Amino acid sequence: MRVLMVAEKPSLAKSLSEILSRGSSSRRKSSCSACDVHEFQGKLAVPGGGGPGLAAMFKMTSVCGHVMSLDFQPKYNNWETTDPLLLYDAETMKKEAIPSLRIPSFLRQEGKGVDYLVLWLDCDKEGENICYEVINEVEPVMKPPKTPRTQTIFRAKFSAVTEAAILHAFNNLGFPNWNESRSVDARQELDLRVGCSFTRFQTKLFQSLYSGLNNSVISYGPCQTPTLGFCVERHDEIQHFKPEKYWKLDCSVSHSSSNPLSLQWDKERIFDHEVIKLFHLMLTHHKIASVESVSEKSRSKAPPLPLHTVEMLRACSSRLHISPKQAMDIAERLYTEGYISYPRTETTKYPAGFDFKSIVSDLNKNEHFKEFTSQLLTGGIRPPSVGKDVGDHPPITPLRNAPREAVSDTQWKVYEMITCHFLATLFPDCKYKQTDVVFSLGGESFSWAGHTLIDPGFTLINTWQAIGSVPQTTAQFCKGQKWDIVQLGVSEHMTTPPGYLTESELISLMEKHAIGTDASIPVHIENICTRNYVLIQSGRRLVPTQLGIVLVHGYQKIDPELVKPTMRSEIEKQLNEIALGKADYDQVLSHTLDIFRRKFSYFRDNVSGMNELFEATFSSVASTAKLLSRCGKCLRYMTYIPVKPQRLHCKHCDETYSLPQNGSIKLYKEIKCPLDGFEIVIFSGPRGKTYTVCPYCYSNPPFSTVSKGMSCSTCPHQSCPQAMNQLSIDHCPSCDNGTLLLDPSSGPKWKMYCNSLALFYL
Repeated sequence: MRVLMVAEKPSLAKSLSEILSRGSSSRRKSSCSACDVHEFQGKLAVPGGGGPGLAAMFKMTSVCGHVMSLDFQPKYNNWETTDPLLLYDAETMKKEAIPSLRIPSFLRQEGKGVDYLVLWLDCDKEGENICYEVINEVEPVMKPPKTPRTQTIFRAKFSAVTEAAILHAFNNLGFPNWNESRSVDARQELDLRVGCSFTRFQTKLFQSLYSGLNNSVISYGPCQTPTLGFCVERHDEIQHFKPEKYWKLDCSVSHSSSNPLSLQWDKERIFDHEVIKLFHLMLTHHKIASVESVSEKSRSKAPPLPLHTVEMLRACSSRLHISPKQAMDIAERLYTEGYISYPRTETTKYPAGFDFKSIVSDLNKNEHFKEFTSQLLTGGIRPPSVGKDVGDHPPITPLRNAPREAVSDTQWKVYEMITCHFLATLFPDCKYKQTDVVFSLGGESFSWAGHTLIDPGFTLINTWQAIGSVPQTTAQFCKGQKWDIVQLGVSEHMTTPPGYLTESELISLMEKHAIGTDASIPVHIENICTRNYVLIQSGRRLVPTQLGIVLVHGYQKIDPELVKPTMRSEIEKQLNEIALGKADYDQVLSHTLDIFRRKFSYFRDNVSGMNELFEATFSSVASTAKLLSRCGKCLRYMTYIPVKPQRLHCKHCDETYSLPQNGSIKLYKEIKCPLDGFEIVIFSGPRGKTYTVCPYCYSNPPFSTVSKGMSCSTCPHQSCPQAMNQLSIDHCPSCDNGTLLLDPSSGPKWKMYCNSLALFYL
């Protein structure tokens, strides 16, 4: 019997095969350059089959994330000829997520004739969706089951890459979750249709009108845009903030030999200068303050809840200054290497029977944690009972000791943070005594508060949460006690605006308003940074750019719901209902798309409101553009816009054509493309490589075998003098796919270049 097992990443497949084969697996290359196949002998315990298991030859391999991605049919991919409104009903298709790896054919090849398929994809909704992508490729080529009811496809559920967890999952196989997979399908289709319709329309419009946008795409996303909205909302608060002066009474007192104490006036601050002067005048002749009341109470501060994904991301950003995207990448790496548990979870309660002692004992080998682990092992581990179990995965914890030299510096920082958090949850409360004293001075109340540490508890580890004995005083307080006034004065202050949002604060807002999931939050934050909508400044604060501000203000002016978090939050609820099997996939999709279809139409009809903001902020194309080459449709000169992203725009046809970036563009001998009549231009790159480009072909490749960004050097036209066939000399000696071409602009000292690599030869 033959069994194919598929994990989500090559590194995970390697770890799983080592555990399941007990180190006896053999590795071989496959038709996919990224994915090896690990083979070993063993037994498969088929669910419901009874008995000790069936002898089998196992093949463990992996994919590299999603096998397929959703896109529109090719006829809808031309931005110039496709009305964005049509995208709400346009036919979609699944295409290979990473074409260069040819993973679908690799899966079919490895799955041919196998008896069983066991899926080891990540145990979340995305993982369930990838399960069915794998099933779609493998099931048709599997050996037919003995009876129609015979189950041959199974799902392994696990939250940690440890021997115990993996063997338990292997011996308790279940089945993939169709409803969770469908919820991901729904989200993908919604994001594709909504995002592309708005993105295409506003990119095409504003790039044709304004220069200096410094963006190849002006994108809209149902999650991305509300995320940006939070940042701009804080920016607006700062801009609209008007500082005000206020005044405070500052009083300090002393008694016997104790140090002077600074008191807090109960009125805190006064915004009227005349009023504060009156209070000061009224009290200034008093020399004694009386103790009105003394309160001493024992207080405690509870340890943190067990760690979930959002809190991990917040901590990495605020304390380690690591971006959410990088933090998640590092956590996934630590997980696949078996150092931590699964890093995507919303649960903050340890499961019953969790083996704390073995983990703490293993961590005790590490000198970095020994001070804390030895206390736990000596004094006993008291597992916390607080937290919430949402039914996904256990909280994020270390699983075994990671030697410092075994991981990189940034990996160690994240591992150390996760480990210290875990240990802190097992320590007792921080205990302290709080003293509150109220003084009376001329009928006005002043107060003093101090605390004395009794037991540091978990703050021995989480030192930033420590309670110190502040302030130091030897005084003993009692009611009626008289204290001398050392100083009574008026201080002037100014109100200050809030700071720009930190990543940590933004993550909290996204969690509160259900924008994205624990897995997608880092992606949305990364997107608004890479799209040049916000800049990361010191303290990992997010400062919106002019483009980000104008976009959000434009949405608010036309349809505020496009940028508010409420719409996406409601969509996430509906998607979760699909995942739970409580909502119909088609109904949710149809209803939501109908709402956004109407919103898009309204936005397009009223886009002048956003255009006014762009006009007031950015320079018009006319101020930086110059006439360059003729349009093949109307034969009029097109305008060359040299600022990023450089492009050609035909004012008469109202169409914009992309060009290669980071180089210079010139007209090339007024030669026309034989396919469309557009005048050819020549691009000169920063490394001396030059090649010719037809503006229309570059944006709209006429051959199905060539992707967008086609230059003359990759054009398969048979007779055009500028095409690959006419300029080719030989195969490139430095790569497998390239062809050596003659550089048409290099004569009389001719050069050759590779049309695949950034290489040229003298």
